[in-house]
Amino acid sequence: MIFRHRRFADVIRRQLDLFAVDEAGLFAEVRERKAAYDRSDRDEAEEMFGDYVDAVETATEALADMRDRFRRTLDEEASEEFEEEFNRAVKKRWPALGLEIDLR
Repeated sequence: MIFRHRRFADVIRRQLDLFAVDEAGLFAEVRERKAAYDRSDRDEAEEMFGDYVDAVETATEALADMRDRFRRTLDEEASEEFEEEFNRAVKKRWPALGLEIDLR
């Protein structure tokens, strides 16, 4: 197995830490929607799941916007490397958001 140096690891960690604080409301919304879905009965489940997915998409879109703002400061090669590292870090830290991050 080859271990590569992740040159953006520190900046990504800091960005994700900041995002967690600045966007705490998004994370609260995701948790609330998931809890509502988990509590819902069969008749409400589809609608509650849709609300949960909407909350996840909103949070993921905000993460992708942050990622892309930083990417624009980099050259093409570094930009691609940063995006890969960023997406990998999101998947590890917030798996629910990581399902969508590659699509943004």
